[in-house]
Amino acid sequence: MTAIVCVSQSWGIGRDGALLFRISADHKRFRTLTVGKTVILGHKTLDTFPGGKPLKDRRNIVLSHRDLDVPGAEIAHSFDAAAALGGDDAIVIGGASVYMALLSRCDRVYVTKVDADPDADSFFP
Repeated sequence: MTAIVCVSQSWGIGRDGALLFRISADHKRFRTLTVGKTVILGHKTLDTFPGGKPLKDRRNIVLSHRDLDVPGAEIAHSFDAAAALGGDDAIVIGGASVYMALLSRCDRVYVTKVDADPDADSFFP
């Protein structure tokens, strides 16, 4: 598996359920790396997407303990289930608890580290 993340100087990734940074070049790289691939994300990360809808042109595996009905996404109820569904080529895209659980299974991590340190309440492990 692979992970992709954008972090602050102190490895922060979010605050109050939102990303810390919106950087056009980083978004373009994210699209380039993920379009046509399988992405694994938590349900809180899904909630941050426009309309709370899965990413287009990708296979979305959403982690949740709840039984969700998300058109365009598959629901996994455990980290092991998500990893099994996604396979070795899946890309982990957050949030913090998903990174924490699946990072040890990743053999590559794409990190954009921004030279800024805004207040964060979620961090990349």
